[in-house]
Amino acid sequence: MKNIIIMALEAEAPNMAKWENVFFTGVGKVNAAITTAKLLERYPDVENVFNFGTAGSIAPNLSGVHKMGNFVQRDMLCCPFGIPEGQTPFETYTKLVFDYEALTCSTGDNFVTDSNISIPADVVDMEAYAIAKAVLVADCERGDTDEADFIIFHCYKYISDEADKSSKDDWHNNVADGEEHYIKIYKEIVDG
Repeated sequence: MKNIIIMALEAEAPNMAKWENVFFTGVGKVNAAITTAKLLERYPDVENVFNFGTAGSIAPNLSGVHKMGNFVQRDMLCCPFGIPEGQTPFETYTKLVFDYEALTCSTGDNFVTDSNISIPADVVDMEAYAIAKAVLVADCERGDTDEADFIIFHCYKYISDEADKSSKDDWHNNVADGEEHYIKIYKEIVDG
């Protein structure tokens, strides 16, 4: 399988759930990392990994679907080791950067409901960082020197809520609204 799509929940894309190359991780970084690593082992010839799903907006006036190219860990907001927020201490991989010009996604194991909290990102989710890191690690393990052999990571998030006190209700009302965008983006990239 050359192209795999990884999402957290079937509710985010109920029609795509029937596709043979769509996989669901469940919620959170641990589930996302485990599922992605297993998929990359099962499909060693994968060329493109897509992560679609919902996100809460931290940036003002952000709506619709957006490309994510930079990933930080929200669970690492306060670090006593002098390491910038969002980065894991004592790791080779710090902030994960795939596309400087795309938005930054902060991934953590909590559902953000306070937009006043300081988060170094444009949007928040619960899986993208883990998926991005698993792709990066798989690329390093391949040992490929030919850029054409690298796994290309595509991450697009649909803004379902504004990461505030109404997020829970907004997310429930908008969870599947991004699906038509995901299908269009996928077809443009794969068939492009």
